[in-house]
Amino acid sequence: MPMMPAAGAAKRGKNHDRGPLTKYLAFRLADDIYGAPLSLIREILERKPLTPVPRAHPSIMGIISNRGQLITVIDLRRRLHLAERPETNKARILTTNPMGIELLGLYVDEVLQTYDLADNEIEPTTTAFGGEVAGYISGIVRPASVEGPSANRVGKRVAAAKQVARVIILLDLKIILAT
Repeated sequence: MPMMPAAGAAKRGKNHDRGPLTKYLAFRLADDIYGAPLSLIREILERKPLTPVPRAHPSIMGIISNRGQLITVIDLRRRLHLAERPETNKARILTTNPMGIELLGLYVDEVLQTYDLADNEIEPTTTAFGGEVAGYISGIVRPASVEGPSANRVGKRVAAAKQVARVIILLDLKIILAT
Protein backbone atom coordinates (compact mmCIF):
# COMPACT_ATOMS: atom_id res chain seq x y z
CA MET A 1 0.00 0.00 0.00
CA PRO A 2 1.52 3.38 -1.00
CA MET A 3 2.30 5.85 1.77
CA MET A 4 0.46 9.19 1.66
CA PRO A 5 2.52 12.25 2.57
CA ALA A 6 1.58 13.96 5.80
CA ALA A 7 -0.49 17.13 5.45
CA GLY A 8 2.36 19.20 6.88
CA ALA A 9 4.81 17.81 4.33
CA ALA A 10 2.45 18.68 1.47
CA LYS A 11 2.06 22.22 2.82
CA ARG A 12 5.81 22.67 3.19
CA GLY A 13 6.31 21.46 -0.38
CA LYS A 14 3.67 23.86 -1.68
CA ASN A 15 5.24 26.79 0.15
CA HIS A 16 8.68 25.73 -1.07
CA ASP A 17 7.45 25.91 -4.67
CA ARG A 18 6.22 29.47 -4.13
CA GLY A 19 9.70 30.80 -3.38
CA PRO A 20 10.68 33.03 -0.48
CA LEU A 21 7.66 34.21 1.48
CA THR A 22 7.06 37.54 3.21
CA LYS A 23 4.48 37.96 5.97
CA TYR A 24 1.88 40.67 5.43
CA LEU A 25 -0.70 41.97 7.90
CA ALA A 26 -4.15 42.43 6.34
CA PHE A 27 -6.50 45.09 7.66
CA ARG A 28 -9.74 46.75 6.60
CA LEU A 29 -10.05 50.40 5.59
CA ALA A 30 -13.56 51.48 4.54
CA ASP A 31 -14.83 48.69 2.23
CA ASP A 32 -11.49 47.28 1.07
CA ILE A 33 -8.74 45.10 2.49
CA TYR A 34 -5.20 46.43 2.58
CA GLY A 35 -1.92 44.93 3.65
CA ALA A 36 1.52 45.96 4.80
CA PRO A 37 4.67 43.96 5.53
CA LEU A 38 4.36 42.53 9.03
CA SER A 39 8.03 43.36 9.59
CA LEU A 40 7.07 47.06 9.62
CA ILE A 41 4.34 46.65 12.25
CA ARG A 42 5.58 46.76 15.81
CA GLU A 43 2.34 46.36 17.72
CA ILE A 44 -1.45 46.37 17.39
CA LEU A 45 -3.15 48.58 19.97
CA GLU A 46 -6.79 48.96 20.88
CA ARG A 47 -8.16 52.46 20.50
CA LYS A 48 -6.89 54.79 23.21
CA PRO A 49 -7.93 58.30 24.19
CA LEU A 50 -6.40 60.78 21.76
CA THR A 51 -5.06 64.23 22.53
CA PRO A 52 -5.81 66.53 19.57
CA VAL A 53 -2.93 68.42 17.94
CA PRO A 54 -3.81 72.04 17.04
CA ARG A 55 -3.27 73.00 13.37
CA ALA A 56 -2.22 69.46 12.45
CA HIS A 57 -2.88 67.92 9.02
CA PRO A 58 -6.50 66.61 8.79
CA SER A 59 -5.25 63.00 8.64
CA ILE A 60 -3.57 63.32 12.06
CA MET A 61 -6.07 62.20 14.69
CA GLY A 62 -3.97 63.15 17.68
CA ILE A 63 -1.38 61.76 20.09
CA ILE A 64 -1.59 58.76 22.39
CA SER A 65 0.63 57.64 25.20
CA ASN A 66 1.72 54.00 25.05
CA ARG A 67 3.97 52.77 27.86
CA GLY A 68 5.19 56.30 28.43
CA GLN A 69 5.96 56.98 24.77
CA LEU A 70 3.99 59.57 22.79
CA ILE A 71 2.79 58.33 19.40
CA THR A 72 1.22 60.44 16.66
CA VAL A 73 -1.83 58.62 15.25
CA ILE A 74 -2.69 58.99 11.57
CA ASP A 75 -6.09 58.06 10.17
CA LEU A 76 -5.07 55.90 7.22
CA ARG A 77 -8.50 56.32 5.61
CA ARG A 78 -8.10 60.08 5.50
CA ARG A 79 -4.51 59.82 4.29
CA LEU A 80 -5.70 57.63 1.38
CA HIS A 81 -8.82 59.80 0.77
CA LEU A 82 -11.19 56.88 1.47
CA ALA A 83 -14.78 57.14 2.69
CA GLU A 84 -15.32 57.97 6.35
CA ARG A 85 -16.95 55.25 8.45
CA PRO A 86 -18.41 55.30 11.95
CA GLU A 87 -15.91 54.03 14.50
CA THR A 88 -16.45 50.48 15.79
CA ASN A 89 -14.89 48.47 18.59
CA LYS A 90 -12.88 46.57 15.94
CA ALA A 91 -10.77 49.67 15.11
CA ARG A 92 -7.08 49.35 15.97
CA ILE A 93 -3.89 51.38 15.92
CA LEU A 94 -0.89 49.78 14.21
CA THR A 95 2.39 51.15 15.50
CA THR A 96 5.14 51.42 12.92
CA ASN A 97 8.44 53.14 12.32
CA PRO A 98 9.18 52.35 8.67
CA MET A 99 11.84 55.05 8.24
CA GLY A 100 13.52 54.59 11.61
CA ILE A 101 12.79 58.18 12.63
CA GLU A 102 9.61 58.24 14.70
CA LEU A 103 7.14 55.66 16.00
CA LEU A 104 3.75 56.41 14.43
CA GLY A 105 0.28 54.94 14.85
CA LEU A 106 -1.92 54.04 11.89
CA TYR A 107 -5.62 53.97 12.63
CA VAL A 108 -7.41 51.16 10.73
CA ASP A 109 -11.01 49.94 10.82
CA GLU A 110 -10.20 46.31 11.62
CA VAL A 111 -7.19 44.00 11.72
CA LEU A 112 -7.85 40.73 9.91
CA GLN A 113 -4.93 38.28 9.74
CA THR A 114 -1.45 37.61 8.38
CA TYR A 115 -0.63 36.12 4.97
CA ASP A 116 2.55 34.54 3.66
CA LEU A 117 3.00 35.94 0.17
CA ALA A 118 5.63 35.22 -2.46
CA ASP A 119 6.93 38.05 -4.63
CA ASN A 120 5.61 36.32 -7.76
CA GLU A 121 2.06 36.37 -6.30
CA ILE A 122 2.04 40.19 -6.11
CA GLU A 123 0.75 41.88 -9.23
CA PRO A 124 1.84 45.41 -10.19
CA THR A 125 -0.85 48.04 -9.87
CA THR A 126 -0.38 49.51 -13.37
CA THR A 127 -3.47 51.61 -14.03
CA ALA A 128 -5.94 49.98 -11.64
CA PHE A 129 -5.70 52.90 -9.22
CA GLY A 130 -5.76 56.51 -10.19
CA GLY A 131 -4.96 59.81 -8.58
CA GLU A 132 -2.56 60.24 -5.73
CA VAL A 133 -3.55 56.92 -4.13
CA ALA A 134 -1.73 55.01 -6.90
CA GLY A 135 1.60 56.22 -5.55
CA TYR A 136 0.93 54.65 -2.16
CA ILE A 137 0.23 51.14 -3.50
CA SER A 138 3.00 48.62 -4.00
CA GLY A 139 0.87 45.85 -5.52
CA ILE A 140 -2.27 43.76 -5.48
CA VAL A 141 -2.52 40.13 -4.43
CA ARG A 142 -5.12 37.42 -4.42
CA PRO A 143 -3.82 35.29 -1.56
CA ALA A 144 -3.50 31.59 -2.29
CA SER A 145 -3.14 30.51 1.29
CA VAL A 146 -4.09 31.70 4.71
CA GLU A 147 -1.45 31.93 7.38
CA GLY A 148 -2.30 31.30 10.98
CA PRO A 149 -1.46 33.71 13.73
CA SER A 150 2.15 34.54 14.38
CA ALA A 151 3.89 33.78 17.61
CA ASN A 152 4.62 37.43 18.36
CA ARG A 153 2.58 40.23 19.94
CA VAL A 154 1.02 41.13 16.60
CA GLY A 155 -0.05 37.56 15.87
CA LYS A 156 -1.91 37.16 19.16
CA ARG A 157 -4.22 40.06 18.31
CA VAL A 158 -4.69 38.86 14.73
CA ALA A 159 -5.91 35.40 15.74
CA ALA A 160 -9.23 36.69 17.03
CA ALA A 161 -10.14 38.39 13.77
CA LYS A 162 -9.38 35.67 11.24
CA GLN A 163 -11.05 36.32 7.89
CA VAL A 164 -10.23 35.34 4.31
CA ALA A 165 -9.49 38.12 1.83
CA ARG A 166 -10.15 37.80 -1.89
CA VAL A 167 -7.99 40.75 -2.91
CA ILE A 168 -5.48 42.63 -0.80
CA ILE A 169 -4.15 46.03 -1.79
CA LEU A 170 -0.57 46.26 -0.55
CA LEU A 171 0.51 49.65 0.77
CA ASP A 172 3.98 51.19 0.72
CA LEU A 173 4.10 52.60 4.24
CA LYS A 174 7.37 54.43 3.64
CA ILE A 175 5.82 56.51 0.85
CA ILE A 176 2.55 57.08 2.72
CA LEU A 177 4.30 58.33 5.83
CA ALA A 178 6.91 60.38 3.94
CA THR A 179 4.25 62.64 2.44
